[in-house]
Amino acid sequence: MSVYRNGGLFLLLSVLWGTAFMAIKAGLAFMPPVLFAAFRYDVAGIIMLGYVVSTTEYWRPRTRADWLTVLIGATLVIALYNAFLFIGEQGVTSGVAAIVVAMNPILASVFSRLLLPNERLDFVGAIGLLCGIAGVGLVARPTTSILFGSDMVATGFVFLAAVCVALGSVLVQRIDGGISTEGMVAWSNALGAIVLHMVSFALPSESLVNVDITTGSLLAVVYLGVFASAVGYFIYFRLLDRLGAIEINLISYAAPVFAAVSGWLVLGERLEPLSIAGFLVIVAGFGLVKHEALRDQVLR
Repeated sequence: MSVYRNGGLFLLLSVLWGTAFMAIKAGLAFMPPVLFAAFRYDVAGIIMLGYVVSTTEYWRPRTRADWLTVLIGATLVIALYNAFLFIGEQGVTSGVAAIVVAMNPILASVFSRLLLPNERLDFVGAIGLLCGIAGVGLVARPTTSILFGSDMVATGFVFLAAVCVALGSVLVQRIDGGISTEGMVAWSNALGAIVLHMVSFALPSESLVNVDITTGSLLAVVYLGVFASAVGYFIYFRLLDRLGAIEINLISYAAPVFAAVSGWLVLGERLEPLSIAGFLVIVAGFGLVKHEALRDQVLR
């Protein structure tokens, strides 16, 4: 029975995190990108802090390592990741954004081998990294005429988002503060929202005047803040305990399917065949980078 329950939660999380890309794209019609991201984590931060206060003992940062962990999470995993992602999604479809973000597990593996002791990227892993980069190339399809075009720049922003969240997750692991994972994520959500508001305030192109308060904009913020963020993280923590890091990473490769389908159904977006091919190459790259861990998982 637990197998079916875990499978159901995995599917639900894939839907929530996949359709989040569509909700971002839809909400960008009503709000400046960084301010939109800040609103998302205003909602998520309040919910997550309320949850950890009532369910977790070690929810408040107590040591220097705790605060450093939270600050890295707030800056890289929440603020910069979402700022780059929301800016990038102005110029790419939901499906393409999700596919490029699917580079995150590969990048995290590379960063862990560079920054964590006893971690090395072997020859097969290096081939996997090249596959991932080639996959992103297929999705972006840079040519001489569009190399500096808006589509390529937008894809670059989304790729920077994947780099930030991958680097941030590895740095958090390296510091290894004593605060609970739930507490770290809750504080990162709340402080990340503040950082996003500061970035938005500093950008001349962003202002509250440009926010169009409609049913659609409110639905986008609520869906992203409550369901894709707060509820999504609750499910993620439960599955992380039950499945482990290797299997939960597969979320990154299920989410683009739901991003593309929801983008097509709700926004009329299309996903080009080369983008699908690029996604498959990225998945293959993940398999090569994590080949030893996946082998151990199968033989276990």
